[in-house]
Amino acid sequence: MGERLTKSDVEKIQKEIEHRKLVVRKEAIEAVKEARAQGDLSENFEYYAAKKDKNQNESRIRYLERMLKNATVIEDDSSDDQVGINTVVTLYIPEDDVEETYKLVTSIRSSSLRDMVSIESPLGKAIRGKRVGDTATVDVDASYSYDVIIRKIDKSVGDEDDQIRRY
Repeated sequence: MGERLTKSDVEKIQKEIEHRKLVVRKEAIEAVKEARAQGDLSENFEYYAAKKDKNQNESRIRYLERMLKNATVIEDDSSDDQVGINTVVTLYIPEDDVEETYKLVTSIRSSSLRDMVSIESPLGKAIRGKRVGDTATVDVDASYSYDVIIRKIDKSVGDEDDQIRRY
């Protein structure tokens, strides 16, 4: 089973593939041609750098195409008052007496630096489908779990600004 993607994720990946094939590929090929024209390839750093960039672009295209081929498209079937995909949720963690805000996203868009939690993570699994006031138990592993209380749900954010994670 491949990645679990939303329709929006699929569209973003398709746009990136198209951009890489139509724009980046042409630029990379042109850069290789220009570097090759400079003469002796054995000492031509620009040539090797241009080839590396071209190969990285082709590798990214193959990776994205393979991801789409093996992906499962999922839908957010949560109601307006439930935590679902692309929902910003404020949680209260009684154990630490702290409130934290996260956005629940698919695994390819998760980013701890941007407070974006994957639906596949222990926290994501625990809070998905919950409502304001609900308590969810996050099972980290067999020996540790903690509770969180849903304080606020915001579905108005959407996923327009989210980026597909680079591997």
